[in-house]
Amino acid sequence: MYKAQLEAAKKAAIEAKKIILDIYDSSFDVMIKEDESPVTKADLLADKKISEIILASFPNDMILSEESEDDLTRLNEESIWIVDPLDGTKDFVNRTGDFTINIAYAKKGEPVVGVILYPLGNKIYYAIKHQGAYVLDLNTNEVKQIHVSDKEKDLIVLTSHFHVKNIETEYYQKHQDVIKKIINVGSSLKACLIAEGKGDLQLKIGPGSKEWDVAASHIIVKEAGGVFLKPNGEEFTFNKENVMNERGFLIMNKYHENLLVKEE
Repeated sequence: MYKAQLEAAKKAAIEAKKIILDIYDSSFDVMIKEDESPVTKADLLADKKISEIILASFPNDMILSEESEDDLTRLNEESIWIVDPLDGTKDFVNRTGDFTINIAYAKKGEPVVGVILYPLGNKIYYAIKHQGAYVLDLNTNEVKQIHVSDKEKDLIVLTSHFHVKNIETEYYQKHQDVIKKIINVGSSLKACLIAEGKGDLQLKIGPGSKEWDVAASHIIVKEAGGVFLKPNGEEFTFNKENVMNERGFLIMNKYHENLLVKEE
């Protein structure tokens, strides 16, 4: 089930990668959107290519994408694609290398297929509901199943290069008894590394991220055995009218009740 959606998402991500890397290797202009976030030609052209490929296979489907106008008739649809054609635009612009392509297919408010392509690593992380999470090495075509770590302490925290809030820093200090170190990583690559057992915790408190930032990560982390919740422990739903993740999100290698963010 959902194999056709997975293959379309992989194909779309691979074609978008070619566009993105061509631009990454050149000089490019950076525009600022209304929400003050950056956007480049790579975001826009990759978005166009992804939509073309998805709609070629699924012409009646709707796509919720960061770089396309939001058509709210999507709220009437049982299933929808959720896309970020270039997650980590700041990482792209600043050439940290930590940018990704996120494509998810959600049904009844829950992602059931997730694909994250890491262009500079030439890897695709992917998952289908109830079928596990995997990483495909595009250099060798080797596929391996991935799983979160089972650590209770000495946790490795993955946090952004650019978007760390004071309240998040205070959280890490509060839980320093179980945290071993904090590493800066961009984009949804953080979620992929947690799914792979190379990190254990990611926290985002409050608004800032949107559905397309986390939909693919959500299923990949969960299928790898991890936990993806709102910081207070509530579950996520997708394809909402307001696509902002108002409370943020918390990714953990396993359920640590003591690491939930207690609301005042």
